[in-house]
Amino acid sequence: MYRYDEFDHRLVSERNAQFRRQVERRLNGELNEDQFKPLRLMNGLYLQLHAYMLRVNVPYGTLSSEQLRKLAHIARTYDRDFGQFTTRQNIQFNWVKLEDTPDILEALAEAEMTAIQSSGNCVRNITADQYAGRARDELVDPRVYSELLRQYSLLHPEFSYLPRKFKIALTGSPHDRAAVALHDIGLRMHLNEAGEPGFEVLVGGGQGRTPVIGKTIREWLEPENLLSYVEAILRVYNMQGRRDNIHKARIKIIVNQLGIDRYRELVDDEWERIRDSRLKVSPEELDRVSAHFAPPPYTDLLPDASAELERLRAEEPAFDRWCATNVEEHKVPGYSIVNLSLKRLGRPPGDLDADSMDAVAELADRYSFGEVRVTHRQNLVLTDVEQRELFELWRALDVLGLASSNIGQLTDIISCPGLDYCSLANARSIPVAEDISRHFVDVDKLALVGDLTLNISGCMNACGHHHVGNIGILGVDKRGEEFFQLTLGGASDEGASLGDRLGRALAQAEVPAAIEAIVETYLSLRMDGERFLDTYRRVGIEPFKQAVYGEPASRAAA
Repeated sequence: MYRYDEFDHRLVSERNAQFRRQVERRLNGELNEDQFKPLRLMNGLYLQLHAYMLRVNVPYGTLSSEQLRKLAHIARTYDRDFGQFTTRQNIQFNWVKLEDTPDILEALAEAEMTAIQSSGNCVRNITADQYAGRARDELVDPRVYSELLRQYSLLHPEFSYLPRKFKIALTGSPHDRAAVALHDIGLRMHLNEAGEPGFEVLVGGGQGRTPVIGKTIREWLEPENLLSYVEAILRVYNMQGRRDNIHKARIKIIVNQLGIDRYRELVDDEWERIRDSRLKVSPEELDRVSAHFAPPPYTDLLPDASAELERLRAEEPAFDRWCATNVEEHKVPGYSIVNLSLKRLGRPPGDLDADSMDAVAELADRYSFGEVRVTHRQNLVLTDVEQRELFELWRALDVLGLASSNIGQLTDIISCPGLDYCSLANARSIPVAEDISRHFVDVDKLALVGDLTLNISGCMNACGHHHVGNIGILGVDKRGEEFFQLTLGGASDEGASLGDRLGRALAQAEVPAAIEAIVETYLSLRMDGERFLDTYRRVGIEPFKQAVYGEPASRAAA
C-alpha cells in the first residue's frame, strides 16, 4: 500500500498545526461558528445533532493493520468506543469533542492518515473496488490511478472551493463493485479494439434530491491522460457550476442542463489546452506509484487446498454457508478474498467497536499480510487469505461476531446514521435496519432469496444510497412523524439503475411486513433462479404493489 514520503508528512503536519490554531481561536471566541465552519469542514469535522463528528479518509478503501489499530485507539480514547465505516470507504467518529480534534488529527498523522478534504466543496476521498489488485476478473489495478488522483487533488488550489462537493470512483474490473455510475466522475477500465487498457469516463452521476446515472463523456481515455482530462472536467464545472443555489450546484445539474454533448465540447476544448502539459502521467511516474502496490510475497500453494476445503464445507454447514456468501475468488491460486460482515444483530450497519478493530488488525497480520479493505457497503475485507486457513479464520471471526453469512443478501443492509445522529435527517434509519434484521434471521431463507441489496437513508440526501438499492427505503417526515417510502429496482453495479417508487410511505412498524411481502412475491414469480433484480425487471412493479398494499395501484400510489 502507499506510504507517505517526506512531502506528505510535511504537508499533513503543517495542515494539522494550522487547524490546531483555528480550533484554539474558535474556543477562545476569536472565530464564530460561521467563520469556523468552512475551516472545520475542510478538515473533516461536522457539527451533528448531538456532537461533533470527525470523518477520516481511507483512500480507495485500503488500511494497514497498524492504521486500524490507530483507529481503535481513537475510538477508545476520544469517542464512545466505536467508529462507523461509511459508503465512501471512510470511518466516522460521532462523539468527538472540539478541543480534542487537533490531538486526534496528530494521532492519525502518526499512522499516515488524515481527514483533509473528507468534507467540504472539494474533491472528496477517492474510492475504488475493494478487491483491487486481487480480483480474478480485474484488468488493471485501479489503486494506482486512485493514488495519482489523490495526490493531484489534495489541496489543489483551483479545486478547493468548488461549487459543491465532488466525488470520484474507479474500477479496474468488468463487474463494477465501486458504483462508478453514481459519482461526479466515474472511471471504468476496459480494453479498446487494440487490446490496450484505458478508461471509460462517466460524468454527472449522483444521488441526493436529484438522483442521476452518470453519462459517458468519453468512451476510452489513455491512462497517461487521466489527470489532464479530469482537470478539464473540473475546470468546466468550476466555471459553469452554480454557486447561488446549493440544490443546483452539483455537476449532475450542469450536465443535464447543458446536455452531455455540449458539456463534452467544453471539456474537449479545455483539454486541448492542457493535455500535453506537465499533467501527462509519464511511464516513470506510473512505475513509481505502481511500486507501492506490488503484490505481497505469496506462497506457492500448489497443489491447492481445495480437496480439504470441500471436506470441511461438507462437514460444517455454517462454514459452508459462509464460504458461499463471504468468500470470493482470488487471482492467485490457493488464496481467497474474505468479506467480514459488519451487519450484526443489535448493532448499526458499519459499526465496529475498538476491541473488535484491534482483533481484526491481529487477524489481518496473521492471515492477510497486514492489510484490510473497507467496502462501500460498510463491510471489511481481508484480501489475501490462504484457502487452507479459511476454516481457522472463520472460527476466529465467529468468536468476534463477524462471521455473519450474509454478504450481498437481504440483511447486508446499507444504512446512514439517520436522525440518531444527523441534523439533516427526517427519520431514524438504524432502528429500521435492526427491525428488518430481526425479521429475517432464518439463514436458509436468506440463502433461498439470494442476491438482494437493501439500502436505507434517513433523508433525501441519500447517504444510505436508497436510490440504488434493489429495495430502497427513504425516511420522510409527515407532520412530525417518521414514515418510510419504498423503492424497487435500483442497482449500483455495471447495470446501474434508479429504483421506482412503490407507493405511499409506511409507518416503521409496517416496514418489515412490507419487505416480507416483496420477498415472497419475488420467490413466487422468479424463473430459473433469477436474482430479485432480474425478476423485477422482467415482471415490473405491479405485482409488488399489490402484495404490499393489497389494493389497486392507483390508490397505492396516493
